[in-house]
Amino acid sequence: MKSIFRVFYSGMSISFFGSMVIGTIGLSAMQISITEGIRPAINFSIGSIVAEVIYVRLLLVALTWIQKHERIFKIMEWVAVLIVVVLAIASFKAALGHHGAKNVVLSYTMHRFFLGLMMRAISPASIPFWLGWSSVLYTKGIMQDKKGFYNGYLLGIAIGTFAAHCVFIFGGKMAVQKLDAGQEEINFVIGCIFSITAILQIWKILKKKYRSTKAARKKQ
Repeated sequence: MKSIFRVFYSGMSISFFGSMVIGTIGLSAMQISITEGIRPAINFSIGSIVAEVIYVRLLLVALTWIQKHERIFKIMEWVAVLIVVVLAIASFKAALGHHGAKNVVLSYTMHRFFLGLMMRAISPASIPFWLGWSSVLYTKGIMQDKKGFYNGYLLGIAIGTFAAHCVFIFGGKMAVQKLDAGQEEINFVIGCIFSITAILQIWKILKKKYRSTKAARKKQ
């Protein structure tokens, strides 16, 4: 029982601190909470968590196969960058538009649960993150190939991610109310954050590519 709690706590901690890093899903949840309210933002968060848990469960089953297909992750990384860039452009467009304008991507009529599910599904940037941490947990003996360990791990991930999203959802809402900022200013700030996030992601991808090329040259 202690071993299962340990893997639950590990999944929750890794998920919480990993989700606290500014990213597409957290920022989107915050923007929805500001423009539409808490409940739609929570629905969005739950949808994204469902997709993330499914990804991690599949990852645990196919860990060896996934490790051999690095090209898939490279494609996923660029897809994630593209989504962030689109969100940044949509936020800037809303900021320059009429009063009360919203991010055209996030204001789509789809139910927020399904929007969160879709955005996480088409931007599985968390897979390399969970691939690395899951491998570490297996290596240290914290994770075991048993159903109870899997369930504890996934439950911890879901709770940790939701807790982090709540920081964005409630924290962003409170900050905006305290600052008494207008919708245009909010969209502009969020657009800037999305832009910085995209630049950082591109920098990480290029840095990783440079290191791989350098390592390959040394082997030659």
